[in-house]
Amino acid sequence: MATIPSRTQRGQSATAVSGASLAAGAMMTLSGALSILMGVSGVAQDTLFATSAGYTYWFDLTTWGVIHLVIGVVLLVAGLGVLADKSWGRGVGAAMAATSLITQFMLVPHYPAWAIPMMTLDLLILFALTRFLVETSGAAP
Repeated sequence: MATIPSRTQRGQSATAVSGASLAAGAMMTLSGALSILMGVSGVAQDTLFATSAGYTYWFDLTTWGVIHLVIGVVLLVAGLGVLADKSWGRGVGAAMAATSLITQFMLVPHYPAWAIPMMTLDLLILFALTRFLVETSGAAP
C-alpha cells in the first residue's frame, strides 16, 4: 500500500521561508527601520521626546538616539537574514527583539504613543521567532 504524505510542497524550493519566519522577518525589517527613524530623531535633538528629570532610566536625547540607531540597524540586518533563511538570523533577531523590547519599555515615559505599539511589535517578533513546530506523522503505526 502506498503512503500518501499529509502535506505536499509543490513549487517550493528547499530554501523557502515558512509563514511565521516570513512574518517575523518582515516585522523585524519594519521594526528596524522605525527604530532607525526614532534614532535619527533623537540624535537630531528633535522635540519629539518629552523629558522628565525624575525618571529612573533617564538618558539624554543623543544617547537614546544612538541606542535606537544601533538596535534598528541590527534588527534590519537580522530581519533580512531571516528573510534570506540564514541560520544566524533567528538567534540574532530574537536577541535584538528582546533588547528592543527592553529599551522601548524604558522609553515609555518619554513617548508612550510610540513605545507601546513598538513593544507589541517586538513581542510578536519574539513569538514568531521562538515558536517551534511539532511534526506528526499522518500514518498510523
